[in-house]
Amino acid sequence: MASKKKTAKKKTAKKKSTTKKAVTKKKTAGKAATKKATAKKATSKKATTKKAPAKTAKSARKTTTGASDKTTLGAIADTASRIHTTIRRQKAPELAMPVRSLSNVRYNKKVGFFEIGKNKKIRSLTVNTVKTFAQTLKMMALSRNLVQDNDFATKRDAYYQSKNWGDARFKDQPESDTVMDDIEAMFSVDGVSREQLRFVPDQHGGAVAGALTVIDRDMETGEPIEIDCTRFGSGAYSVPSWVEHLQFKTKAKFILCIETQGMFQRLASHKYWQHANCILISMGGVPTRACRRFVRILSESAKIPVYAFTDCDPYGIANIYRTLKVGSGNAAHINQFFCVPNATFMGLTPFDIQEFGLSKATHPLGKEDIKRANDALKNDPFFQSYPQWQKAIKHMLKSEVRAEQQALSLHGLNFVLEEYLPYKLKNIDKFLP
Repeated sequence: MASKKKTAKKKTAKKKSTTKKAVTKKKTAGKAATKKATAKKATSKKATTKKAPAKTAKSARKTTTGASDKTTLGAIADTASRIHTTIRRQKAPELAMPVRSLSNVRYNKKVGFFEIGKNKKIRSLTVNTVKTFAQTLKMMALSRNLVQDNDFATKRDAYYQSKNWGDARFKDQPESDTVMDDIEAMFSVDGVSREQLRFVPDQHGGAVAGALTVIDRDMETGEPIEIDCTRFGSGAYSVPSWVEHLQFKTKAKFILCIETQGMFQRLASHKYWQHANCILISMGGVPTRACRRFVRILSESAKIPVYAFTDCDPYGIANIYRTLKVGSGNAAHINQFFCVPNATFMGLTPFDIQEFGLSKATHPLGKEDIKRANDALKNDPFFQSYPQWQKAIKHMLKSEVRAEQQALSLHGLNFVLEEYLPYKLKNIDKFLP
């Protein structure tokens, strides 16, 4: 009997021991689980903290405004305030903007670009103009939102945005573009351009190859990005629509602006920029605003000259080169920013046809060519200011022929880079102004 009691006590003790261990194990497991959960929570919090800077950067991008943006916002606010005050006085509000045409420009060699004249057009709020007036105000409001959000819209984007404007919507893009140009002209007196209003063109600003590093930035973080224009293989760096923030590193001696993509491609593929220590820029016809602004900022920051190389015809001279150097009549209100006054004309000149034996590779001047050449002589303030240009254009009219850049291939595909350009660069003093 005593033996049975002893055995029962042992079993009870063993059971208690097992239970105690189980409780201890459970407690330990509970503590471990709590620690794990705490660690997980901490990790989750840490991960959230890591993501915070990205949100901060994005938020900063939306709210940060520079001096240029403050000027733009101030100009829009002042105009809106004047309109509001006029309406409160029960008077018809007006918007004044410069007349954009060649007849309303003046040219001074010392200034270096076409300046807008004093003629203005007034847009008053009447029964007949209520739609255009409303469209102007809506476009201003869109610009304000874009600046505040540090965003941009293409001209096509702006047109489609108007589809939400009810009766004030545009019927087609030319109507939208005209209002946009009028707004730019109106704010040009405050030194504000279309790009500062955050409206950009749909096309890029040209191609670049050569001894140049472009310093761009990440649009989200603001971090600098260095782009080496010698490292594009068979391609080239494309000038963006917005160039104001760009910076440059270069040891190049000059910038060569080329009219045609074909000629640019030949010089770039043979690395002419390496032999001549220069920067090649394809204008692709009449240079875009972005292209002109890019060349202007680059040439002034690097303190290097700009040479233009176009076809020898009235269009290449009176449209492409003239626009690059002094701007255009339609955009005279912002030519001070979008032209390159220090540019000079390398060629192809009317005199080069004879000097380089290109007579077999010429084409007769068409009616449009003759009209454009006479127009330049009679109505263009730039050409009227330089006897050298008048002589060259008259020589072209007398010879009745024109020549393309590729005409130089008459003497061999690489004649242009082996003979023509080296000869020209030894006689820079003979370049046309």
